[in-house]
Amino acid sequence: MRFFLIFLLYGGIQAYFAAKLIHAANPVWTARLAIVAFAILMIFGPLLLWRLERCAQCHAVAVTGAWLIYGWMGFSFLFFWVGLVWEAYRLIAGWAGLPVFAPGPAMVVVSAMALSLWAYGFHDARHPRTERVTIRSAKLPAGFPGLRIVQISDVHLGVLAGGQRLDAILKQVAALHPDILVSTGDLVDAQAQYLDGLSARFAAYQPRYGKFAVTGNHEHYAGLAHSVDFHRRSGFTLLREDRVDLPDNVTLVGVDDPAVLGGATGEAEILAGISRDRFVILLKHQPVVAVGARFDLQLSGHSHAGQIFPFNFAVRQVYPLMQGLYRLPNGGELYVSRGTGTWGPPIRILAPAEITLITLQAP
Repeated sequence: MRFFLIFLLYGGIQAYFAAKLIHAANPVWTARLAIVAFAILMIFGPLLLWRLERCAQCHAVAVTGAWLIYGWMGFSFLFFWVGLVWEAYRLIAGWAGLPVFAPGPAMVVVSAMALSLWAYGFHDARHPRTERVTIRSAKLPAGFPGLRIVQISDVHLGVLAGGQRLDAILKQVAALHPDILVSTGDLVDAQAQYLDGLSARFAAYQPRYGKFAVTGNHEHYAGLAHSVDFHRRSGFTLLREDRVDLPDNVTLVGVDDPAVLGGATGEAEILAGISRDRFVILLKHQPVVAVGARFDLQLSGHSHAGQIFPFNFAVRQVYPLMQGLYRLPNGGELYVSRGTGTWGPPIRILAPAEITLITLQAP
């Protein structure tokens, strides 16, 4: 049902653009057919691309298609929202006697505004902001020098995010001098042929206490076996309903995404077996706090903070704890990353990409 509604909304957006272009340009019937055909192609484009990505011999076609289809997806979203604002202005202008553009010039103005927003969104997606969070706890020993944890999330390595993108992310991570690097899911978002050479880049970077990760829903969609293998070759310790004790009384726990497990995660049982004296960090892809789960800090992602305004309003209905730091009723805290990469359109509007530095300190 949810997929059908999304498909219906996206189809409506494509129909809106096609109708506005035909109305503004008043082209001959052959051009009208071409515009309608392009709209239909873009509606079904993501499904076509899903098939192309699974074709080992279609690498170049899939990459080119991804930039076209997902790039257009982002532009058409923005055109639709700007167009609605423009329609509202036109109604008000007609009532108030303000100037109104003819359909042709209006189409140019709305398209230019949408394209400008696309360029802004592409910049915000490619240049993650560094967010800094400090967590203090009496569970950390006296004289504790501080533990620097860098969190990346939702990188979505694959067709649109390759070696150049990963190099930029790792350079930014290294500049923060973390003791630990964690990935809170959706690191992988493609078949193995799109990840050639990327694991070696990760493997070459080794923080003092190592790299840890959990699965996200896209590890499941891309193929769990090869996603797990990619993490292993990249030097990540993949925590799958598992824990690891670190120095200075810190315990790291990680759980699989429900998409991987086929249902809810079982962190409450794992966490119950850990001494209450230890500072417990839970890595969990989705920003959902399980009933009865006892931890000091949960690190999550998944929401992308909506990625493209105004979708953040819809995302907040599903994930009320959508971005940033939250103090929880269980006494712990939750930090939700906006994500380091993008899914689908390679843009972010009012939800910039981020790399997070979490510093643990004694009181």
